[in-house]
Amino acid sequence: MKQAVITGASKGLGKSFAHLLASHGYDLLLIARSEKTLTEEAVIIEQKYRVKASVLILDLSESTATAAVIGWCEQHQFQPSVLVNNAGYACWGFFHKIRLEKHQQMMHVNMSTLVNLTHGLLPMLQKNKQGFILNVASTTAFQAVPTMSLYAASKAFVRSFSRGLRYELRNSGISVTCLSPGPIATNFIRQAGMEAMQDTAKKFEMPADKVAKKGLSAMFKKKAECVPGLLNFLTVKFSNVLPDILLEKIAANVYLTKLK
Repeated sequence: MKQAVITGASKGLGKSFAHLLASHGYDLLLIARSEKTLTEEAVIIEQKYRVKASVLILDLSESTATAAVIGWCEQHQFQPSVLVNNAGYACWGFFHKIRLEKHQQMMHVNMSTLVNLTHGLLPMLQKNKQGFILNVASTTAFQAVPTMSLYAASKAFVRSFSRGLRYELRNSGISVTCLSPGPIATNFIRQAGMEAMQDTAKKFEMPADKVAKKGLSAMFKKKAECVPGLLNFLTVKFSNVLPDILLEKIAANVYLTKLK
């Protein structure tokens, strides 16, 4: 029996992960805080793919969220072989003008929850002959981004953690992959309050299902990283050779000029 846990599964990229894994015969534990949306999607998935799609309504910014996930898995004898850490969001604006509590909640979801779930579910993953972890970062993980300084830093953390953990587990049955997409056609822009960036983002964004497909393909091929899209790939390569100050200036010209 193949089973997978997906966070942030109610819409966008998480929804695409759910459909793709279900199409490969995986029973799912879908985690998000949007009860109506998540429940409706689970019904659609069960009817379409003939798999079991369970839902767990959680606010992953809460400190008790990880314990709730682990407890649910133990109670329902759910032994995942795939963990997709997809939940995450951004805060856009000048760092000092955003409430510290808002920053802390974002950091908890983007980093602490990802780490806690990975740590808590690893023993379950290891009970399978082969297990996979897919951590969703961003192309912002490769450079500093003014007005999204903390978000970019959190994604740099995800990338570094993923690579380090991957090496630690290299001789085990667990493979860790980091997916670093650029703009995706989801509600990310709206959730981050970045409506002023919408027109710019549309020029570069990729469909969520295409990003999910490339990410899962890289995961099952046991690749360390995946940066989907030629433009995103080239952007990341340039970030390795261009001076940091120039990268920061380019990012500022994109993001800072749109900030009112």
